[in-house]
Amino acid sequence: MTAIFGVPIQAFLGQLLIGLINGSFYAMLSLGLAIIFGLLKVINFAHGAQYMMGAFAGYLLLAVLGIGYWPALLLAPLIVGLAGALIERLALSRLYDLDHLYGLLFTFGLALALEGAFRYYYGSSGQPYAVPELLSGGYNLGFMFLPKYRAWVVVASMLICLGTWLLIERTKLGSYLRAATENPTLVRTFGINVPLLLTFTYGLGAGLAGLAGILAAPIYQVSPLMGSNLIIVVFAVVVVGGMGSILGAILTGYMLGILEGLTKVFYPEASNIVIFVVMAIVLLVRPAGLMGKDV
Repeated sequence: MTAIFGVPIQAFLGQLLIGLINGSFYAMLSLGLAIIFGLLKVINFAHGAQYMMGAFAGYLLLAVLGIGYWPALLLAPLIVGLAGALIERLALSRLYDLDHLYGLLFTFGLALALEGAFRYYYGSSGQPYAVPELLSGGYNLGFMFLPKYRAWVVVASMLICLGTWLLIERTKLGSYLRAATENPTLVRTFGINVPLLLTFTYGLGAGLAGLAGILAAPIYQVSPLMGSNLIIVVFAVVVVGGMGSILGAILTGYMLGILEGLTKVFYPEASNIVIFVVMAIVLLVRPAGLMGKDV
């Protein structure tokens, strides 16, 4: 078989791979957003900036300290997560008793401030970040060439998403996190430090964004604009999956990434809007999202 619906199989599978790679980042970023909204009820518009900070953390660790990709893969999300925890403790924690709009406005302003600061120091053109030597090159599958690094991103993303879902849904810590957001007064009676759990939750969501950023750095240029170009699409993914639904965010991220990639094959002009068309249809049929809970 050399063609699918008149499209060469190499082009079809190539776009399928690109869609899966994009879906991997959509899934990781929407997962972090879903955790923060589902547990803290905060619409974190700074998530794109935290994704960008993860990429820059890896770049600066290499350029300034000479720390390579693999140590940076651990350090970058930790740095972004700690920065997120500090933001939650100093600012966001003061907004929980107010309307949700205040949290949205604060994180939106924070995103603009972070993006502006990085643009001031590094410009908008972007910085290159080399693929680690272990993952350079690729595999010739006969019908297509599969770069090692892109295969690694897909596998790593799936493992990270699965591990995070298990942490939230299948561990005692995850049950504490969910209980602390549903009934904090009751949880306090058991001697659990609820503010610390909330800080950990926001730091975890920000760290996931930073991890996605360091994974994306060798594929895309490290640029202050990389987060703002992606965050609107990720919000659409979260809405389709269901606001606060962790499993919905993961599955929808991969599905919409693949759909976007395949749309570039059969109808390229619609590839930039297909996710938003799907969002509009889902909201008309099921306002809570595919896996969200009806209010």
